Parts: sequence; structure tokens; C-alpha cells
Amino acid sequence: MTTTQSTSIDPIDRGGPGAREARGPRRAGRAPGILGAGIASMRLELLAYFRTPDTVFFTFLFPILMLGIFGVAFESVGEIGAGPDGTGGITMAAYYLPGMVAAGILLSGVQNLAVDIAREKSEGWLARLGGTPISPVSYFLGKAGMILLTSIAQLGLLLGFSAVVLRVELPTEPELWLRFTWLFLLGIATMTLLGIALSAVPRSSRSATAVVLPIVLLLQFISGVYLQFTMLPEWLQNIASVFPLKWLAQGMRSVFLPEGFASAERTGAWDLGLVALNLGVWLVIGLVISLLTFRWQRKY
Repeated sequence: MTTTQSTSIDPIDRGGPGAREARGPRRAGRAPGILGAGIASMRLELLAYFRTPDTVFFTFLFPILMLGIFGVAFESVGEIGAGPDGTGGITMAAYYLPGMVAAGILLSGVQNLAVDIAREKSEGWLARLGGTPISPVSYFLGKAGMILLTSIAQLGLLLGFSAVVLRVELPTEPELWLRFTWLFLLGIATMTLLGIALSAVPRSSRSATAVVLPIVLLLQFISGVYLQFTMLPEWLQNIASVFPLKWLAQGMRSVFLPEGFASAERTGAWDLGLVALNLGVWLVIGLVISLLTFRWQRKY
């Protein structure tokens, strides 16, 4: 019996040489472990995302539904922005498309993450997760991966709906799609970090939607998503210009609208350098706030 008991105890448990040998490889494999846990977390986040009807409706399908409503409601207006010779005009659906693309990125990153993380924190799920060996890096890799994949799927559905149902002519120049790619990636990274940062504001899961929804809704109305930006009072334009959605929407207009529409912008140009600068600044702000405020559980 004594022999059986002693041989059933792993050398690692006794802290002998076997323990030191086993710990070395574990340290070396820590980074792949973080990545593997992040991928597993992303899979779980995706399953949870599409199993929540209100999340799917208000973040995934909302821009598509709004574009459909605007496209149908203003169909009788005809084409806008036509030149003196009657050419170069676009439908209202085409005009609203870039704003809906920008709004979709905002909803996916800011609204979805801010509400989701605040709820997980309030309900104690994050506190339990913090008691496990999982790294915060793996947790946020899962969140960021979910946001990226759902945003790509949302974008594909939105563009497909625009082209097939609303007959919107999408860009054909490779240069414009290259511009769209960096705008999308920079925009989704910025909105993801801002969503994480904003999740520290709600005090409970019940107040999360009440806190976050008015913010994202107000930003959409003052940032040129639903209304032409230059139609707003100058003081409101100045306020909107502080926030990233205005710049993301402006960048998207440079992709999907004819070049002549740049004259309708505040400076008469697309100002892509300023677009990149402002989004980059907000990305850094979101990162810093996230690092300073994130906790596995709220401190009351």
C-alpha cells in the first residue's frame, strides 16, 4: 500500500526536479496559451452574440434596416448632386450608405462592448473569470475578434443589400477599396477600445443601456450620419468634430460618394489626413482609459 501511494503522487506535486522541468516549458508556452484562450473566447463570444436577439437587432441589423427605411422613404426625391448637365447624381440610398457604414462600426464597437462588459461586470461574471488563470489579454482578444468578425459580416450584408435591393452602385476603383480598408480597420480598432473604456461608466447592468444608448444615438445625429453635417449650426459642428464618428463618417463618404460631394464638407475637401489623425488620437485615448479603468469587478 505504501508503495502504491508513493508512486501515485506526481513528482510535480512534490516540488522535486520534475516540477522545475515542467514549469520551464509552461513558461515558454505562455504566449501561445494566451492566444489559444483568446481564440476559444472569441468562439464563445460569437455564439453568445447571435443568441441574443436584442444585440443582433440593435447592433447587427440596425444600420441595414435604417438604410432600407431612408432609401424607400426618400426614393421619390430622385437623384441628388447632379451636375448642370444632369449627370453625376446619386440616389438617397447611395447618399446614406457611408453614414450607415460608419454607424455600424460605432454600434458594433462602442455600444455592443460597453453594454456587454458592463453587464458581465455587474452580474459578477467577470469577478469569477478574474479568479481563473485566464489572462485579461485573452479576454479582450476574444471580444475584439468577435467585434471584427461581426463587423465584417454586417458590412458584407449592408453592401450586398445596398447593391442588390437598393441598386446602389458601389465603387469600382481599387484605390477606393484600399482607402476603405484602412478606414474600416482604424475605425473598428478605435471604436472597440472606446467601447471597453465606456463600459466603466454604467453602475449596473440595468443602467448600461440607459447610459450608452443616448450617447451613440446623439453622436449619430450630430456627426453627419442622418443629417448633412454642414446643415447643423456651427457650434454643433464644432462639438461633433471633437468626436471620432464625425471623422469616420467623413472618411466613408470619400469612399462611396462621387468626388464632387467633397465640396459639401466643412472645408470643401475630404481631409483624409485629419480623418486618420483624429481616429488615431481617439484610439490612443481609448487604450489609455481602458488600461486605467478596467477591473475584473466594480469597486463600490
